[in-house]
Amino acid sequence: MSIQKLICILLLITLIIFVGCIPGDGKHDDGNPAGFFWGIWHGWIAPISLIWGIFDPYIRVYEPKNTGWWYDLGFYIAIISGFGGISFSRRKRKKVIVQEGSNSE
Repeated sequence: MSIQKLICILLLITLIIFVGCIPGDGKHDDGNPAGFFWGIWHGWIAPISLIWGIFDPYIRVYEPKNTGWWYDLGFYIAIISGFGGISFSRRKRKKVIVQEGSNSE
């Protein structure tokens, strides 16, 4: 199996896993609201939810049946960290120092 086929299969499996827990799918209600960890998950998959929401009016980026402040906190943390806002590890750029040599003749 070529590496391209393997990558395509892994991407397809990942997409299927992501859309299984998308906000607005009816999994959460007043008796079972989405909490902090669901907020983190929904924040991470927000771009996928946004694209899917174009085609399905019941899919939302944000779960309306949630616990309130804790869900909001988890969602916000995931949105910010998912896009590199509070990244714990960043690439350090190597400083290139150009030294001009003095020619002593």
